[in-house]
Amino acid sequence: MTTLSSPREIGSRLELFTDRFLTGSMTNLRFQLHTPRMQPLSSSPLKGTYITILKDGDLFRAYYRLSHPEYQGAMHDGNPGELTCYAESRDGIEWDYPDLGLYKEISCGDFCCSWMPPNVILAGQPPFSHNFSPFIDNAPGVPPEERFKAVSGLSFRPLVKGPTDGLHAFVSADGIHWHKKSDKPLIPFNPEWGNAFDSQSSIFWSEAEGKYVCYFRSMVEPGNRRGISRTDSEDFEHWSEPLPLNANVPEEHLYTNQTHPYCRAPHIYVALPTRYTPGIVNSQQTGSISVGSTDILFMSTRAGSDHYDRLFTKAMIRPGLDRARWEDRANYAALNIIQSTPEELSIYHTHSGRRYTLRTDGFISVTADETTGELLTQPLTFKGSELFLNYSTSAAGFIQVELLDENLKVIPGFSRDDFLTRYGDEIAGIMSWNNGSSLAALAGKTIYLRFIMREADLYSLQFR
Repeated sequence: MTTLSSPREIGSRLELFTDRFLTGSMTNLRFQLHTPRMQPLSSSPLKGTYITILKDGDLFRAYYRLSHPEYQGAMHDGNPGELTCYAESRDGIEWDYPDLGLYKEISCGDFCCSWMPPNVILAGQPPFSHNFSPFIDNAPGVPPEERFKAVSGLSFRPLVKGPTDGLHAFVSADGIHWHKKSDKPLIPFNPEWGNAFDSQSSIFWSEAEGKYVCYFRSMVEPGNRRGISRTDSEDFEHWSEPLPLNANVPEEHLYTNQTHPYCRAPHIYVALPTRYTPGIVNSQQTGSISVGSTDILFMSTRAGSDHYDRLFTKAMIRPGLDRARWEDRANYAALNIIQSTPEELSIYHTHSGRRYTLRTDGFISVTADETTGELLTQPLTFKGSELFLNYSTSAAGFIQVELLDENLKVIPGFSRDDFLTRYGDEIAGIMSWNNGSSLAALAGKTIYLRFIMREADLYSLQFR
């Protein structure tokens, strides 16, 4: 085992096992990537392209792209037939499409139509309906009229002659009525980035970093593959030089990134990128690199990090049995994973209208099979007096915890023999020893945790 010269300072933060931040040595244990469960199609599903889901109090807000059914022009990115639409829900399952009355007709270039869907919030402003990506701005001091912000734009403007452009900013007080913040791009395009901004960008206020962060499409050499870059800003006006994150494995295209702070641990950013495999459509090789099949991956990164952590490079969500999901570019996850119940996370598939669910914190676990295994963490310090675990065991399985001091000596009273062995399944189970559950005397001191497990999964831990 390789230990650190200084401990991990986790305070009272929730920590997941989406990377190796806490793990030291593991014996007879492994990481397990969990597959989300596809839920039955609701009576009023959410369908569209480049969907963003925002949880605003008890209200679920959804933003997505549709193409006007009467548009017959060229189907290039940013065409005048693209619309940005809005839906809302109280449970994240059944969606309402309110009659907003904002657009009664559209007239843009050669496309004119006197009928519009009732829930359109942006139309007739190409190319900005192509990848409109909003967020709720929780930064301190944000004026009410800019509580909602969004970015949109392309690296080229097919309907406007002139230089390439970039990402533009939109603002709104209510999440429905939007206007451009400035005529100048928020993040101007640089030709060195390749075909940037063409997919949905992810932008948010980072509570952990105290700044705005944006993850966007850029191109990766060699092979001109689709990749991800990051830029940040303290004032939403001046942005840092974009940093390529080099998240791709060889020959891999990452079409979207869908990176965002995890709702329960905002210092951990989770991502559900779409992986694009050119030349495979409808389970057949086409010989053309301009079309391809897609699936959905899982990655994570941490606040301020210059890289993604990828414990797994395989798909988290496969196209599956539905043949339509094997068509060209048919699989995308919506931006933002939402906690829909205390025990459940919701992931939305943008083309099929399906909702997928995961156990809370249940992206990746440390897993024990029928042979007892052990995990020794990196040295750490914490704040609080109790240890909570998100864990699951079989009827024949168990989980035990013991605490070690900075010299790797078992702390008296906190050995595995003192521990009240846990059997069961809890999102936030309080761990106890024979002398009680209080760890207050150890707060601020360097310790190690040793987990002893059989037929069990450990998803997350937190001191409170």
